[in-house]
Amino acid sequence: MKPLFVLAILTVVCLSSPATAQTLERVRDSGEFKIGYREDAAPFSYRDALGEASGYAVDLCRQVAADLKAALGLDSIRVTYVPVTAENRFAAVQEGRIDILCGPTSVTLSRRELVDFSIFTFADGASVLYQAGGPKTFEELAGKKVGVRDGTTTETALMNTLKGLSLAAEVVPVADHADGLAKLEAGDISAYFADQAILIYLAAGSAAPEKLRLSDRHFTNEPYALALRRGDDDFRLLVDRTLSRLYRSGRIVQIFNNAFGAKATPSDPLKLLYAIHRLPE
Repeated sequence: MKPLFVLAILTVVCLSSPATAQTLERVRDSGEFKIGYREDAAPFSYRDALGEASGYAVDLCRQVAADLKAALGLDSIRVTYVPVTAENRFAAVQEGRIDILCGPTSVTLSRRELVDFSIFTFADGASVLYQAGGPKTFEELAGKKVGVRDGTTTETALMNTLKGLSLAAEVVPVADHADGLAKLEAGDISAYFADQAILIYLAAGSAAPEKLRLSDRHFTNEPYALALRRGDDDFRLLVDRTLSRLYRSGRIVQIFNNAFGAKATPSDPLKLLYAIHRLPE
């Protein structure tokens, strides 16, 4: 009876473990690696003019795919790019529709209840983009309309900031960052609230950047990382090893420049992040 009891317990354990939990085995068997990316979160993750997945985080995940191919000894690997939204991205990870989430994904403790994260990939913070002729300080937004991307930690940060300053501004959720910029340029909102790196990118791509003004004030601390399924330690180690090698070799600067422009340089906090995560083998 005792051996049968042990066998029964082992059977239950095996059946209760999701087949999708071990990414390395699934990729070895299928030859496919599924990258989840946002279509509307440039310069980190977006669909470019050719309809292809692009951006800083997407390039990091392409390097993960290359290292995964080498680690598994595969002759080739099929990388599939799966579009996700701000609303369904974590469910896509949990349900196995994607192997890794590649975008401007802030790490929070509540999100760690849903997914695991790699070591940090970027350091940013929420800021605000104004019309040049509009409010000059955040406090002057009282009674004004402020746009923010719906369904993000930035939306929560805006609500908390307004509450903390006792400002009665109207929060206007937008579908994506391009929509937010369009509303700001049209005067439908007085300011747009988002992570500063995204705001810099939006302003640079505006038809009239001289009519916009970026605040130098940070309202939050937003550490980004790549998200993957919980409990998949071997895959997470491979991802962390890929990122650490990029930081140690300095190749991360090329990836940064590809996303932000050849003249752009990582901020001091970002340089520190790269230095901290140059983990030895």
